[in-house]
Amino acid sequence: MNSIGQSHQRIDALDKVTGKAEYSGDISAPDQLHLKILFAGRPHAIVKSIETQQAAALDGVLLVLTAADVPVNEYGLQINDQPVLCGPGSKIPYADRVRFIGDQVAAVVAETEEIASAACGLIQVEYEDLLTVLDPHQAAEEGALLLHPESNIYESYRIRKGDVIKAFQEADLIIESEYHTPVQEHAYLQPEAGFAYYDEQDRITVAAGGQWAHEEQEEIAHSLGVELDQVRVIHPAIGGAFGGREDLSVQIVLGLSVLRLRERGINRPVKIVWSREESIIGHHKRHAYHIKTRWGATREGILTAAEVEITADGGAYMYTSNKVLMNATINCTGPYEIPNVKVDSRAVATNKVPGGAFRGFGGPQGAFAAESQMNKLAEALDMDPVEIRLKNALKKESLSSLQSPLPGLVNVSDVLERCAEESYWKKDGSDWVMDQKDPIADGKINKRGIGFACGLKNIGFSGGYQENSWATVEIHGATEIEEVIVRHAAAEVGQGTHTVIIQMAADAVGVSADKVRLISADTGETNDSGSVSASRMTFMAGNSVRGAGTKALEMWKDEERPAVVTYQYLAPKTTKFDPDTGESTPNFAYGYVAQAVEVIVDTETGQITVENIISTHDVGKAINPDQVVGQIEGGVIQALGYVLTENFIQEDGYVKTDKLSTYLIPTVQDVPKTLKSVVMENADPNGPWGALGMAEMPYIPLAPAVTAAVHDAIGIWFDDFPLTPERVLRGMGKI
Repeated sequence: MNSIGQSHQRIDALDKVTGKAEYSGDISAPDQLHLKILFAGRPHAIVKSIETQQAAALDGVLLVLTAADVPVNEYGLQINDQPVLCGPGSKIPYADRVRFIGDQVAAVVAETEEIASAACGLIQVEYEDLLTVLDPHQAAEEGALLLHPESNIYESYRIRKGDVIKAFQEADLIIESEYHTPVQEHAYLQPEAGFAYYDEQDRITVAAGGQWAHEEQEEIAHSLGVELDQVRVIHPAIGGAFGGREDLSVQIVLGLSVLRLRERGINRPVKIVWSREESIIGHHKRHAYHIKTRWGATREGILTAAEVEITADGGAYMYTSNKVLMNATINCTGPYEIPNVKVDSRAVATNKVPGGAFRGFGGPQGAFAAESQMNKLAEALDMDPVEIRLKNALKKESLSSLQSPLPGLVNVSDVLERCAEESYWKKDGSDWVMDQKDPIADGKINKRGIGFACGLKNIGFSGGYQENSWATVEIHGATEIEEVIVRHAAAEVGQGTHTVIIQMAADAVGVSADKVRLISADTGETNDSGSVSASRMTFMAGNSVRGAGTKALEMWKDEERPAVVTYQYLAPKTTKFDPDTGESTPNFAYGYVAQAVEVIVDTETGQITVENIISTHDVGKAINPDQVVGQIEGGVIQALGYVLTENFIQEDGYVKTDKLSTYLIPTVQDVPKTLKSVVMENADPNGPWGALGMAEMPYIPLAPAVTAAVHDAIGIWFDDFPLTPERVLRGMGKI
């Protein structure tokens, strides 16, 4: 009956492929009303007045909402810095202004979506346009126009380790570069949608896709000025998230709508579904980063120093800019032992779409700089890119840039060597060398190249937060276990979390998986599980379910039947960055990844074709091996879009690529001929059954591996991307 390590069919698979699964946009009721939101459509302005009489008078309109209707007109995942609705009449200071085009100004509830949309068009808003702040470097300067009352800098960190000045003086080689990473849109299949009503216990109930039901409950309750237990959040089926649903979109306005309708004696549910254009301007994106860095090394390839300056474009509101910046600050020196390090990083406000959580969470930005530096050093020293990494890889006893050893096994070298072995390298004595006769030339026009990169990614929340997760396990049966009920709030955003929770519960109690029933993603039924993010949920849910299941089984064996146990798992403690040096133990677990990439560059068109990708990961223990491979494949292809095709354009604070016809995500035709997922299993000492989280790992090093392969093909380093044909041809001097 062992479920761990088995590729059980996903519990939601049949419903999703047959169309039975009910997503937020599928929920309907005969008496439902429809909600439409009026977006600002301008990057920076004071809302002087809002005239709603014409909209309210339209036949079929039941309610028009503005800032004056929001009890506590503020919200935010980290800090409450964003108005629910922007405009006059709010008691919250500075809620009368919009800071990006996706700020919400008013909302209409009507009998049909068409009427609600027409009413939005009748709302007359008087704006006083303000100067825009679009360059994060300029926004960070003293005397810059403030977008928020105190400062434009959301967060800053610094690392000081060793003597960087002396180390650079003594280095045999210094590589200095500036890197730019782009904005990226999540492009999940289901745009933001939701359904709100009062449930049988008279709670404001919001059913919408999200990643942390209990946090969403808290934000809704705060904004509506009601007690926490008066709000219930349910997650229906969710069409992907990737971090894009960590911050709220439609939830508060939905709750506000049913609250204000109830005050008018109207008890009808309210539904909203955003269009793709509304989704693209209305939710946050992956941060754009500017990273200026120089690294020093000896002629033998030993790293001696790294100096890094990071500026992240945080956009209009904080969201998770501070936490993303922390990960980028950790990742900008890679999984390497560097004795002398100086890092200064900051996330800055601008009048652009906010930056927030996206798969990798700062890791891809930091790793692009770190791995590009390593590949440039290898070329300059005429060293193999695998060999130079092995010379410098962190080991168990090594001190990271934060002057602390990493937790767990720290098997960077093992992952590097396995990836090399599985791809284009062979061992020549004690050294790794590329096992290719001619990887560069492939005719006169098409040039072939091979690239390599690696990285690390934390598991769980960082920097002093006490990671925790609750689970309840019930064992039912008089003489034998007939049913196991698990209550756990984890969101299922397509990654298979619900399936592995059932597998882990089955193993903890010692029954087959078909005897386990999961009640999940409903604040009315579960305790807090934390967010489905930071590659944390298998690790955290597994430990909480195992703890509850083990204790419940003991009770059941003692004939306390049914046996019900609620258990909170507390992860090992972490610490904040020291404000002066960065010294800390910010994470309790890391995963490691290495990737090799083969590309062909058409030198006439600039088109890049990715032929082969070998992606190697140590996952601790694969709870469900097929799902692990699925995560690797999905993460790699999503990262391919990031580096090759997804060109998100903002000009003067306006989004130019607000449709999937102009913002190009990868399709099946972009999948490489070979995508080899190599899964290593070395049990993590704190992970449930040894498991680590791994959903973000495939994303971390893909971009620098691709740019290294392109350099191998045509001899040009690209320090920014996406590598559209136009950018490639420009880099080659052909346009």
